[in-house]
Amino acid sequence: MRIRVLAIVALAAICVSLCRAAETPGPIPLAGQRVFVTAHSFHIFVADRLAPLATAAGITGHELVGKQMLGASRVQQHWDVPDRINTAKKSLIGGDVDVLTMSPNWLVPDDAIKLFTDLGLEHNPRLRVLVQISWPAFDHWEAIGNPALWDPAKRVSHNEQRDARPLDGPREANLKAKAVIEKQIAGLNATYGRDVIHVVPVGDAVLRLRERVAAGNVPGIKRQSELFTDPIGHAKTSIMALATYCNFACIYGRSPVGLDDGDRELDRIHPRLRSILQEIAWETVTAHPMSGVTKDMKDMKDMKDMKDRRVAPANAAGLRRTRSKGGPMRPWPSRISESLSNATGGRPQHCSICSRD
Repeated sequence: MRIRVLAIVALAAICVSLCRAAETPGPIPLAGQRVFVTAHSFHIFVADRLAPLATAAGITGHELVGKQMLGASRVQQHWDVPDRINTAKKSLIGGDVDVLTMSPNWLVPDDAIKLFTDLGLEHNPRLRVLVQISWPAFDHWEAIGNPALWDPAKRVSHNEQRDARPLDGPREANLKAKAVIEKQIAGLNATYGRDVIHVVPVGDAVLRLRERVAAGNVPGIKRQSELFTDPIGHAKTSIMALATYCNFACIYGRSPVGLDDGDRELDRIHPRLRSILQEIAWETVTAHPMSGVTKDMKDMKDMKDMKDRRVAPANAAGLRRTRSKGGPMRPWPSRISESLSNATGGRPQHCSICSRD
């Protein structure tokens, strides 16, 4: 009995020390996420750009599990890739993915959003799905498979046309496509009983950037055509960075503002450009009700679905589990917390270990 009491006291002393150490101000390192990217050309570049941002933010363990790219693709086309070479399906079935990103094209709704989400949840109930709503190709949107059949008076045929045209066209196109995708996602989340799928509002962010460029308020960029490589709307560096900042904010629930992603091309365009793009991204993401991110968030620890990022956090962390008499198995920190609470007269004690469920 005496040995048991001494053991509890020793554990309590350790935890008190940890609690006191936690009082020292300083950044809390975030748990890196295992990310798989399914994409077309308006999204694929995000895959490799996330890691430098995570490093700059002090996030440890960020992992790009894989990426699957099909040009101009619907999500359905990624689903239809044969199983033997479908790396997205293989990773989901292996339970290796915390965050799955998708990027539907103009043919929406897209049934494979549900198919991928269902498959992922089957093997990792804590999976989060991010759907990037991209900027409209050709500055226009019609639910027709071949853009060559779109209204020629409304679609862009030369990149330079973007410099002379009002933004009413791409703004309307963005609203129409976004409404269809958001309606589908809201319906799916209702069936899941929680917000499994979130929106990454890149199309909104690109519009904000274009509005600033048109008003002459973006140093280093004088014309909207400087943001794109062709009439389709393939991104140059500024939009690639902006889209990445939006995705980063949705993955980790924190602002990208002030982070150096190592993209020296942005510095070459203008030293202030990076911070402007990061501010636009954070403003856009936090303004969207389906992004899962709000301005008062400090990091992903404030996100409901991110309390524990793995299905079995105690086992994944290698923590020894203990069983109370007649009770369920619990990670040992719960026992320390219980003992410490008893030793301090029931007063709550807060530290990063004891507060975990």
